Amino acid sequence: MLEKVFKILKNKWIKRFLVLLAAVFVFFVGLYFSIYLGFFGKVATIEELSSIKQEEATQVLDMDGKLIGKYYIYDRQPLKFEDFPKHLIDALLATEDIRFYEHDGIDNVSLMRVFVKSILLQDRSAGGGSTITLQLAKNLFGRKNFIFFSTVINKFKESIIATRLETIYSKTEILTMYLNTVPFSDNTYGIESAARKFFNKPASELTINESAALVGSLKANNYYNPRKYPENCLDRRNVVLNQMVKYHYLEPEAKDTLVLKDLVLDYRSFNHDLGVAPYFREEVKKELAQILDSIKKPNGDKYDLYKDGLIVHTTLNYKMQQLAEDAMKSHLSQLQKDYEASYGKYAPWKKDKQLIENAYKNLPKYKTLKELGLSKSQIEDSLSVKHDVELFSWEGDTIMQVTAKDSLKHFLKFLNTGMLAVDPASGAVRTYIGGIDYRFFQYDHVTQSERQVGSTFKPFVYATAIEQGMDPCTYFSLAEVTYSNYDDWTPSNSGGKEDDPHLNYNLEKALSHSVNTIAVKVLNKTGITNVIEQTKKLGITKTLPEEPSLALGVAEINLKELTGAYTSFSNKGRSVTPYLITKIEDREGHVIATFNPEVGEQAFSEYTCEVMLEMMKSTVNFGTASRLRTVYNLKNDIAGKTGTTQDNKDGWFVGISPKLVTVTWVGNDNHGIGFKTTAMGQGANSALPIFAKFYQKLNADAEFNAITRAGFSKPSEKVVNDLNCEPEKRDSFFQRLFKGKKRTKKFKGN
Repeated sequence: MLEKVFKILKNKWIKRFLVLLAAVFVFFVGLYFSIYLGFFGKVATIEELSSIKQEEATQVLDMDGKLIGKYYIYDRQPLKFEDFPKHLIDALLATEDIRFYEHDGIDNVSLMRVFVKSILLQDRSAGGGSTITLQLAKNLFGRKNFIFFSTVINKFKESIIATRLETIYSKTEILTMYLNTVPFSDNTYGIESAARKFFNKPASELTINESAALVGSLKANNYYNPRKYPENCLDRRNVVLNQMVKYHYLEPEAKDTLVLKDLVLDYRSFNHDLGVAPYFREEVKKELAQILDSIKKPNGDKYDLYKDGLIVHTTLNYKMQQLAEDAMKSHLSQLQKDYEASYGKYAPWKKDKQLIENAYKNLPKYKTLKELGLSKSQIEDSLSVKHDVELFSWEGDTIMQVTAKDSLKHFLKFLNTGMLAVDPASGAVRTYIGGIDYRFFQYDHVTQSERQVGSTFKPFVYATAIEQGMDPCTYFSLAEVTYSNYDDWTPSNSGGKEDDPHLNYNLEKALSHSVNTIAVKVLNKTGITNVIEQTKKLGITKTLPEEPSLALGVAEINLKELTGAYTSFSNKGRSVTPYLITKIEDREGHVIATFNPEVGEQAFSEYTCEVMLEMMKSTVNFGTASRLRTVYNLKNDIAGKTGTTQDNKDGWFVGISPKLVTVTWVGNDNHGIGFKTTAMGQGANSALPIFAKFYQKLNADAEFNAITRAGFSKPSEKVVNDLNCEPEKRDSFFQRLFKGKKRTKKFKGN
């Protein structure tokens, strides 16, 4: 027998094969030890593996702890083992590593099976020899590209790390780390992030079907992406369910029932451009960048917003935000249609060559090419090339081949909006809408935009007058007055016809009907300087124009400051600064920063506050905002003020209730384009309906009863008495006899 063996070994081909086999063996052994010694890059030591800290996404939570967004490089959220449902673990083991509890990181039995079936028998269904621990090693440290043998080198590295992991951690800890780091579809890392993204629920609430689908997608997370390729995902889910039956984790009857069910996604993207409250999340991110710049970790390092797994608690009410966004979309989609129809074929974004040219030259691409030294004709040639552009539409976005100018004209036509709703006692922001769609319009109309505020400024004028002692029953004539010391400026009232110069309104009717001529007269009597000082006490930091047109709201103020100023009327004369973040925790749940309401000084007395509320209630009940009652049938306790600016460029509405102050603005981003008519552009038509529809939705949900059913306190007896006068009166015969139709005088309000 030995002679036969020796004879075979003497065969030159056998000798060559054995030498080759030995050389290959020596090569791979040498390669293994060179990798072990770090010749191909450092391999994580036991000490380093003992203190693994993975990058974690910062979570943004609403006021009730609901996840509304994340900031991350890799979208990852860690869980504890007890948070995983048992059927999730069963599906994972049945599909990825049935011998997980028997091997020490490398499954030699599976490797032998792969060698025999895949290599010798060419059976493609044999599966792989990778274990969960090997996959964890890959998830933790990734793979590098080498000139030769990249796959082998990376596999050897992973096997070394896997055996070290098995000596440090228990099987439960390895499963926990694996499920917290494994990559799923759509750049999502960890089962918790995947569960929230694809099914809008925590991993602990995943059903068997949902768990099987997510585990199944690990084989090829793009091909089995539940969002992009639902049929592929469904087929793979069924494979996982069959594996669970095969290894006795699931009864065949239960599997037969499950495979008949469709996979229902509830997809939630936490990308900044998508999802609920994108403008709010972006503003929170900006604030966090400043906050974290001044906070240090215990070791002195700075916190990293994208890697350190911070937990940011905010003031936003997720459900209320959804209702606000629904209300905005419902109104703006219809208003846009009416707006375009009113202009027809003569729309400025189509026909106003100068306006289009100015906007064209402000395009970032145009400016870049100009800075590069290109001539106007060269820039035109470059920007005249058609390319695929995604175009926003309320009916649904489309991708079209257009030039830069075509794209500009398309986006020039859209009305935009800003909306903020805050708790007037604290300034906590409950809803925040910075525009109609963050994907296309990233300019924030809450904090970045400054627009003329129109008649929403008038309550500050009237409040100053009352605070200085003006009787609420003071009467002013509707008559137009020309102010000679201001270029013969003659403010008039809206409507196009001159009012009866012999008719006089008290302050309540003048404000509730937003009479321009009287607002300027009240400012004249009160003093511009006094009004400006009053607005500073209310938190308005913008330098205001010292001219009589201030009474009509020519000042450009951002929506956030305007909202803060208006909280004073529901907060006994003290304004509060709208704020977004309540506290920040580190990944361990330790509070590293807290934030409290910023309440302003006593800007005016409770008496003034009560008078102003009664006057703005009249605005809603009988004045310019009365459609809240007549059209939208709102019965809530509401005070308010509409606002419209010159040439119908801006429409405003401020809604004040005991528990919520809401400000809405609507207009075109291009200041050269206003509404075609005042009837369409006035705040009562353009901005008020967003508030109205929002409140209708709040009224329909009992969860918000504490807000919608809250009532204003009864005004004091003095306030009731001081407002108890006829809203208007006519001049007597002798007054009419000696009063001219028009008067010219100097404005003395300084």
